[in-house]
Amino acid sequence: MTSTATQPRRLAEPTAPVVFGMLALLGVLGLAVFYDFLRQQVAFAVSQPSDWGHTLIIPAVGVYFVWLRRGELLAEPFSPFWPALAVLLAGVAWYALCVIGPKPLFHHNLQAAGVTLALVGAAWTILGTRAMRVLWFPLLYVCIFSQTLSERMLSKVTFLLQDLAALGAYGLLLVLGLDADRSGNTITVISEGVSHPLNVAEACSGMRMVVAFTALGTFLAYTQMHGLVQRTLMVLSAIPVAVAVNILRIVTLGVLSLADANFASGEFHHFVGLVWMLPGLLLFLGVQWVINNVMVEDRGAKRAV
Repeated sequence: MTSTATQPRRLAEPTAPVVFGMLALLGVLGLAVFYDFLRQQVAFAVSQPSDWGHTLIIPAVGVYFVWLRRGELLAEPFSPFWPALAVLLAGVAWYALCVIGPKPLFHHNLQAAGVTLALVGAAWTILGTRAMRVLWFPLLYVCIFSQTLSERMLSKVTFLLQDLAALGAYGLLLVLGLDADRSGNTITVISEGVSHPLNVAEACSGMRMVVAFTALGTFLAYTQMHGLVQRTLMVLSAIPVAVAVNILRIVTLGVLSLADANFASGEFHHFVGLVWMLPGLLLFLGVQWVINNVMVEDRGAKRAV
């Protein structure tokens, strides 16, 4: 006669509908808790489309990243990791502190840190550690690139880029045969004895364009490149490409100001920035082609593995 030892009962793993239902519920609660932060973020993007308009499409890019690895994500049932609930609660607590706490903490990017922790904690808790091996990059990509950055954070490199943009635009105007003078960050284009000053202000430094192109470079590196070196070069190339496009934008404004000084300011100023985004994208794709074709050995090694 044989006897079977009593085995401890394991909790049944939640089915996909239950998991997605829990995520939907957390999503609704997240919208309610972080509504003010999200409202401000959308307002920044809508009011400054040439600077921060890209933040509106970053969440869709994150979803696309997940879609690319959906087979790996859905290969096994999700297994919740309840200790990660502490990360979720820490994120909510930090966000609350930044909203109702001391004034120095009332900062958009500090609030974003709380939203990031809460989002990562929620996904980790409900979907488990195995899923987070797939989701960590899309989540961080969305949290980093879908937020605007304050002037305080940007100022570290803004002045350097401002000087570089003014110097580059001045040099290119001279190459084009225009009579120009530069004093600090003010470029004066002279035509028929009339001076047309063009001030390269902080907003023209190109720092926001660097952020947008870094997001684009990261996207291309993740989806189109193979190997750490290639991907690193693709991301780092965002800086020179953004600087070059910004210089071309300033030169365009300088040339147009010869016809009408109002072209160098106001809404048209932002419009020119938007127009130059398309050539910038094409230039970036050209850089990607060069990296992919120059680094043939790295790509071949990747395929051989």
